[in-house]
Amino acid sequence: MKKIAFVALFVFSLAAVALAAGYRNIMSGEAQSLLAKNRNVYLLDVRTPDEWRQGRLAGATLIPISEVERRISEIPKNRPVLVYCAVGSRSNQVAGFLSRSGYREVYNMADGIVGWYRNGFPVTR
Repeated sequence: MKKIAFVALFVFSLAAVALAAGYRNIMSGEAQSLLAKNRNVYLLDVRTPDEWRQGRLAGATLIPISEVERRISEIPKNRPVLVYCAVGSRSNQVAGFLSRSGYREVYNMADGIVGWYRNGFPVTR
């Protein structure tokens, strides 16, 4: 019972931090639904080129995390932005950066492309 309470508290804490930061952490299932409902979402992959070549979400744009600050003008401010990486850590950093930079609708795919694969969702190579 204590474990369940701790896990619930941890999840709610993450959500509160993300909301305070101005972006939302979502899992790959919710990301898939978002992409299915809204074709205007800008899909941003912040992994390395080698990771990109192994597989990516269809329609994604690759801007490695090390280049995001320099290439921020390529990311449209007038569209929702869904950021992902392998497991959600790098994308979390980028989502926070975009939010602090004035982007209003930013989503971090918290389980990354690993979660996307686990759910059996399609990838492009």
